[in-house]
Amino acid sequence: MAHLVAVAGLTHNPLMWSTLRDGVPPDLETTVELADAFRDRVVALAPDVIVVVASDHLHMLMTANMPAFMIGKAPSMRAVHPSEERSFGLTPTSVKGDPGLGRHLLETGLARSFDYAFSDEPWLDHSFVVPLLFLNPHLDVPIVPVFTNANSPPIPPAARFAQLGVQLASAISSAPSDARVLLVGSGHLAFELGGPRQFLGVSPDREFDMAAISWMRQGDLDAAVSGSIFDRLTDAGNETYQFLNFISCLAAAGSRPATVAAGPESRFGALPFFWWDLP
Repeated sequence: MAHLVAVAGLTHNPLMWSTLRDGVPPDLETTVELADAFRDRVVALAPDVIVVVASDHLHMLMTANMPAFMIGKAPSMRAVHPSEERSFGLTPTSVKGDPGLGRHLLETGLARSFDYAFSDEPWLDHSFVVPLLFLNPHLDVPIVPVFTNANSPPIPPAARFAQLGVQLASAISSAPSDARVLLVGSGHLAFELGGPRQFLGVSPDREFDMAAISWMRQGDLDAAVSGSIFDRLTDAGNETYQFLNFISCLAAAGSRPATVAAGPESRFGALPFFWWDLP
């Protein structure tokens, strides 16, 4: 049977990534240190597959047909859209998939009344690619992308994201291969994009950030779910609802206290880094 070896959650901020191309400014030094430490952990674990829980930014999925949750099960996937190359300097590439594990996650979920959509032609945007570049810069470990709708209201409630994490962990453990699987969530703490609190050099809602980091550090899934209602997330910043992907991570880790829970401040606000070591 496959084995979930660790769970991680981290930022996918593409402007932060493009800033790092010109060196490491002082406000991003801690971010780079955490990213390097996470990459070292991945190298030590040597996972066979990475399952990535992230939210498409209206690149592949549109409101004309927006699934709540979707699994990609292709052997190879396009990564980076043309607009992301122009705006952020990300390089278009392809990423290997694991269609067998993707199919197993899909079929197991459907059998347990978890209504995934699926795609055999997923096209990954920066929410998938930036965390992978931090953790596996050569992009040589196959992935299974799990798309979540955390961008286009109505958005599934936090409790449903918790159920997603539990479902993924259970399905991974029942997969017929002996693969070592790393689960990665991609998202934000309090974050504003295009609004009056964008990139002020401080978090738009440090109170939310500290609460969110505490939920992860303490493994308090109930508090994370109850504290992540849509209005509260929106009050913290108009992109904060992508924090819900980290609730899936906490649930997949069995509500264990995170081994690492940090949100260093930067010009882009607080950037999330969470890690769970698993038995």
